[in-house]
Amino acid sequence: MEYSDNGWESSARAWITDMAEAGDYSRRHVLDAPMLARLRRGHYASALDVGCGEGRFCRMMRAEGIEPTGIDPAPTLLATAQDRDPGGRYLSARAEALPFGADSFDLVVSYLTLIDIDDIDAALAEMTRVLRPGGTLLIANLNSFSTAGEWVRDETGRARLVIDDYLTPRAEWVSWRGISIRNWHRPMHRYMQALIGCGLRLVHFDEPAPDDADPDRAERFRRCPYFHIMEWHKS
Repeated sequence: MEYSDNGWESSARAWITDMAEAGDYSRRHVLDAPMLARLRRGHYASALDVGCGEGRFCRMMRAEGIEPTGIDPAPTLLATAQDRDPGGRYLSARAEALPFGADSFDLVVSYLTLIDIDDIDAALAEMTRVLRPGGTLLIANLNSFSTAGEWVRDETGRARLVIDDYLTPRAEWVSWRGISIRNWHRPMHRYMQALIGCGLRLVHFDEPAPDDADPDRAERFRRCPYFHIMEWHKS
């Protein structure tokens, strides 16, 4: 497996099967509603989806009246995105070197992609560069205590999240249902300092709770929120 694509191309078929059209539990029942709520507040005309994958969130943005451009380095994911959205704009590119001029988009979206990016400073600088003044960077990301944590059973048999080595950034391989990808753990301050260093201003932060569609599954997400949402504005 090549480290150059973090495993995404070799895992693309399994990912597409796992996501189907609607996405997995965490997207459908935790993140989609609050992400769409932030979109609807902004009245955006154009958007860049960094790490668009199979294009699911681009299609959702188009349904909201936003004209999205999706970029991803994995050819199989891009081909699927284009097949499912023939009129959409999908390009092969990496976050660290975006092929767009400065001030090109009203909105840049990073929906669970920051954990995949090796050079986070270059990527966030590029996302900021292509934003128009007054534009928004909307991020959904894994909480840092989640990426540093592991669920273990205590002496009573109850699962608990144990966190270790939190302050050490590291890339680790994770695998499930035929997918094997390399994700980054970074302490929360690493993201915050990089974003502040880009001159962006934080206007919204949330750790969304799941809906009640599956109470048993939601209970674990409520005990330890896996995700956060951040909205940053460019002056």
